[in-house]
Amino acid sequence: DPCRNFHCKRGKVCHADKQGKPSCICQDPAACPSTKDYEHVCGTDNKTYDGTCQLFGTKCQLEGTKMGHQLHLDYMGSCKYIPHCTDYEVDQFPLRMREWLKNILMQYYERDLDTSGFLTEKQRNKVKKIYQNDKRLMAGDHAVELLLHDFEKNYHMYVYPVHWQFHQLDQHPADRLLTHSELAPLRASLVPMEHCITRFFQECDGDQDKLIALKEWCYCFGIKE
Repeated sequence: DPCRNFHCKRGKVCHADKQGKPSCICQDPAACPSTKDYEHVCGTDNKTYDGTCQLFGTKCQLEGTKMGHQLHLDYMGSCKYIPHCTDYEVDQFPLRMREWLKNILMQYYERDLDTSGFLTEKQRNKVKKIYQNDKRLMAGDHAVELLLHDFEKNYHMYVYPVHWQFHQLDQHPADRLLTHSELAPLRASLVPMEHCITRFFQECDGDQDKLIALKEWCYCFGIKE
């Protein structure tokens, strides 16, 4: 099979011609496998697609057009009304996000106590210090004042989770800069629950170069170093 090890980018599939030469052609959106409701995604055109296969196949077919250039994955799930993010809400957003990142690392650490594999040994050693701090807040919804107080009192516990998330996203390539596509996995999964995340990322990009540097990311989360 000439297509076996022939890689095509998202939205394209391998096709072999009569001579057996492989090439990439646009995925036919109508030929995408059927999906469940929870696999639906919302495009930046505010249209619900059955899944990422249909979305990226459609984007490929529109290649070279303004519409194709502007079409991206907006968020996971069917399209719905996303409320406007107010100035007050965007100011509070880092408080919840920092707490969320810290709790994710706590959960990874707890799982690693039974089955290792979520964190590297170096990461586990860093998280262990945070985990053992008995002042940490238990996971759950907390008042803004309590989150702010905990951040000021236990600042050192929040530094690593913020750095860790940046490096988890900074993969293609790992250059200490986050592109739109590197941010997409985190953003797309959080938009339905955290409607301020889009504005937050836009405002993180202080120099408006469409890239978020590590320094800009830390500044957004209130991390000095």
